[in-house]
Amino acid sequence: MESKSSRFPFPFQPYHIQESFMEALYTALDQGKVGIFESPTGTGKSLSLICGSLTWLRNYEEQKKLEAAKLQDGPEKKCDAVKEENSTSQTSEPDWVSEFVQKKAERDIVNKLKDEELKRKKREERLEVIRHNAQLRYAMKRKASEEDEALLKSRLKAKNLMYIKQILFVLEGLVRTLGGKVGQNPNAQSCQLGSELLTIFNLKVQKYFEKSMISQKLFGFVEKYEGSGVNIHSGSKNKENRRIEGLGRFLQTLQNKPTDASDQQMAVEDKPIMASPMMLVESFLFALTNANKDGRVMIQRQACLSQSSLKFLLLNAAVHFAQIIQECRAVIIAGGTMQPIADFKEQLLFSAGVTEDRILEFSCGHVIPPENILPIVLCAGPSGQQLEFTFQTRDTPQMMEETGRVLSNLCNIVQGGVVCFFPSYEYEKRILGHWESTGVLQRLESKKKIFQEPKKASQVEQVLSNYSKCIQRCSNAGSGQTGALLFSVVGGKMSEGINFSDDLGRCIVMVGMPYPNIKSPELQEKMAYLDKNMPHVGGKSPGKALIENLCMKAVNQSIGRAIRHRGDYACIVLCDHRYARSGTLQKLPEWIRSSTHTHTTFGPAFASIRRFFLEKRQRPPL
Repeated sequence: MESKSSRFPFPFQPYHIQESFMEALYTALDQGKVGIFESPTGTGKSLSLICGSLTWLRNYEEQKKLEAAKLQDGPEKKCDAVKEENSTSQTSEPDWVSEFVQKKAERDIVNKLKDEELKRKKREERLEVIRHNAQLRYAMKRKASEEDEALLKSRLKAKNLMYIKQILFVLEGLVRTLGGKVGQNPNAQSCQLGSELLTIFNLKVQKYFEKSMISQKLFGFVEKYEGSGVNIHSGSKNKENRRIEGLGRFLQTLQNKPTDASDQQMAVEDKPIMASPMMLVESFLFALTNANKDGRVMIQRQACLSQSSLKFLLLNAAVHFAQIIQECRAVIIAGGTMQPIADFKEQLLFSAGVTEDRILEFSCGHVIPPENILPIVLCAGPSGQQLEFTFQTRDTPQMMEETGRVLSNLCNIVQGGVVCFFPSYEYEKRILGHWESTGVLQRLESKKKIFQEPKKASQVEQVLSNYSKCIQRCSNAGSGQTGALLFSVVGGKMSEGINFSDDLGRCIVMVGMPYPNIKSPELQEKMAYLDKNMPHVGGKSPGKALIENLCMKAVNQSIGRAIRHRGDYACIVLCDHRYARSGTLQKLPEWIRSSTHTHTTFGPAFASIRRFFLEKRQRPPL
């Protein structure tokens, strides 16, 4: 059922923020803006994007059809109007002037009609290409095995074989760059001093990749025959054919593979759905066609060749985004967590040639009422210890024990699920180990069943299922435990894309500030590039601003996991006094920042949290 109070074909009565979102989206599309739209997770932004953009497209097409229909009625009416206007305003002009004006008006109208028709045909052609490509991709995936075998047999001749040899030569060069030897098991050989990485990729090979679609075809072939025991060229005696035969196996060795039996069994259970190794190689080689100043090639040599890697780091995304800006009428960039956007605008939009007046920013609140969220900046723990999780202080026994006391007090008053985010896996391991040796974990487990984010992606669903069942069981049984406590890591498997709605996430605890590792080669290159090419704002270098923004983006992603619908409610506890800095608070989403309270001592914070949940338990659900 469509909304009656809105001009947008929404399937149900939209919230006010959804209507505002669609109105702003319509304006951005109509005026050809570059829109930055932030709408919290759970507010229906996907549906708002679809309904708003389709409404504009429908109206735009209808308008163009009306204009075309008027023009197709013949230019005579238009010209008569022009002629009449000219006769009344310029009666003294000679006949040849009026005739010239009339003919020019006719030509202008006809040309406009032709231009509109040409644009319409181009739009239809582009849509047809998109449809065709989608059908082609689907058809390719279902190609018969004879066609795949033809690729590896009859088609690997002459010119095709020449390009395959060049690809093999490139791959062998990449392996040598990492210090490895071609033809040996990468899991069993150690890295030696690698050779120099040379630019040995030419445009003809690139065109061959694109035209032949060899990466996709190889992937389909391997996917079809993997585990079937099929060995297409096992009987071949030809040296070149044997070399081609090993292409698939050679590419597979570029992936990490466990060595012992137990690891192999775990790998089978945790087998990820990943792209073809050749696709990864193809993407890397294409990336090398960027200008030297816009990127860096990162070589990481580990003790074992299979753990080593070659990576292309794009430093200037604006060089590619500029083409999108030029070709598109409007560009909409939308997400649940866009803050902070200062570096985003500077590095991507302004660098791509977008002017300030073309940018339209939209940020809305959440669908929940303000009283359903309680964000708290906690500056000190129960014993008065200041909470500051810097690299110098976070490993001290006093800081880890104070964190345990904070969490223990929260578990005493929060029913349901508590999700605790640590800044890194390393720190999570260290602090949990300390808590286990000091009895903190045992005290926590007396109130909450403890779960921990798994190391393998395949185990996430099972852990979440057990976590959810435990919370439901505790709420129904009325046992000594009041729910569950989930330990997770910022940027990990549960910090994005996982919904901790309702009792699954009544309290989100952020331990410290998850700054990225500034010793990372990739980050150092990015910071150096920004410091050299971007302006300093407020006396702060762009590289330092990047570090702070990466930290707060990660925080915003994690704490936004709790609120998922209008009747939901949750408490967010930011455990570090540095969150109280005005510059840091400004980088929180507006719907969280507007309700945030800073407490320099633990007592008032604890009292407000207890009062918050007491009121929510007494209030009937919506």
